[in-house]
This record gives sequence, C-alpha cells and structure tokens, in this order.
Amino acid sequence: MKKSLVVAIPLIIFLTMAVFLFKGLFSDPRALDSQINGKPLPQFQLPDLMNPRQQYTPEDLTGQVTILNVWGVWCVTCAVEMPYLTQLKEQGVRFVGLYFDQDLDPDFGTKRLIDVQNEVAEMLAQYGNPYAFNIFDVQRDTSLDLGVTGAPEHFVIDANGTVRMHHVGDINERVWNNKVGPMYQQLVQEAGGSQ
Repeated sequence: MKKSLVVAIPLIIFLTMAVFLFKGLFSDPRALDSQINGKPLPQFQLPDLMNPRQQYTPEDLTGQVTILNVWGVWCVTCAVEMPYLTQLKEQGVRFVGLYFDQDLDPDFGTKRLIDVQNEVAEMLAQYGNPYAFNIFDVQRDTSLDLGVTGAPEHFVIDANGTVRMHHVGDINERVWNNKVGPMYQQLVQEAGGSQ
C-alpha cells in the first residue's frame, strides 16, 4: 500500500502540472478579464499634461466614443504604435491620452514637470500626435483604479462614459481590424453614427 502511494502521489503532481502548463501554451497573456468593462470611468479630476490649469473629469470623455490610451515616453511600445494611432486619428478615431511618468514618483525620481512636457512634445513631434488631449495621471491613482498593469493599454469608452473594452498592448493594424476597430465602430453606430 505504501509503495503504491509513493508512486501515485508524484504521478498525480506531475499530471496536474502537465495539464496546467499545456493549458498555458494556448492562453493569451494579454487577455485579462478586466473588472472595469461595463462600468463607468472611475471618478477623477486631473490636469492637462501641457496646460495644468485645465482640469479634466470623466464627464470630459462623454458625448463621443473615445479610446483612452495609457502611455508614457518611457514606453517603447507606445512609440511604436503612435504613428498608427495618428493614422486612425486622421480617419476620425478619437484618442485621449492618460499619461503617467515613472520619474515623478517621489520614491523613484525627481523629474520636473517642464522636463516631462519637453520629453512628451519631442516624442509627439517625432512619432505623431494622435491625442485630442492628454490627461496627466500625476499620482497614477486613475491608472490604478482602471486596473492598468503597464503601457500601452487602451479603454474603449462609449458616448455615455462607460468602458466597453479594455485592450492590453499596442494597437496595430491587425489588432484594430480584428478587435478594437469593430467595437469602436459598433459604439459609433450606437451613438448615432457620427463622431
């Protein structure tokens, strides 16, 4: 009896791990089950990145279908997707940036606001500017409330201010045509067909 248990327990552990790892081979690590889908944007009052006197709230993202793009100049993938997002903007897609900077965190750095603004202006001049405006998530509270795990991430928001899709990773032509674009167009139709 003891001998059969000695053989069976490692075999059961091995089979359990094999099933778990096999399942992981076919999962998409970017396919997160977002807790914000179907809910209104969390409350915030944050400044414009380039004009801190201008303040934004979730109400500024209502009335039009909007893609809220979480990004930063420190994000290489953000730079890669920016020219494509700019093309989409020229086709009428509305992007609003939710910007945060890692070096403004008092625990990690002491960068001045003017330095951040200069870096952002330089990057947008180099890769294109897809944004209607950029909200500055100074303390990253709104990013945390949205469940952001990194950048870039995108939240497709309907005209009523409800998050309808959360996409982790860049938007390229394939992602736009197969995932984000159809949702965006559906929401534009629901909003009356015009942007």
